[in-house]
Amino acid sequence: MKIPTLPFTVTDWSAVPATEHPGEQGMAYWRTLMIGDIRVRQVEYTPGYLADHWCDRGHILLVLEGELESELKDGRRFTLSAGMSYQVSDLGDAAHRSFTPKGAKLFIVD
Repeated sequence: MKIPTLPFTVTDWSAVPATEHPGEQGMAYWRTLMIGDIRVRQVEYTPGYLADHWCDRGHILLVLEGELESELKDGRRFTLSAGMSYQVSDLGDAAHRSFTPKGAKLFIVD
């Protein structure tokens, strides 16, 4: 990842409009900041959210609140709680998708 030239920037995430992204179950609310080709997001998943696709995109993901279960297409599962992160490359180790029984707030860079 190469961060393009930009001035020092402070983001008030509460002022960034949220967009709705329905999952197979539940809803995701994204607050998104684009910096060149880099997407920086604060994402909130409602309780019971299950992604509607397997993702091959690389991410750096930090759980801010709640609990997130990352399921890999090869069958592995990882449970992350607040303060935990995962890092995966584009077309990396395994396609993945998210599930949260109780809801979660995330910070994601991809």
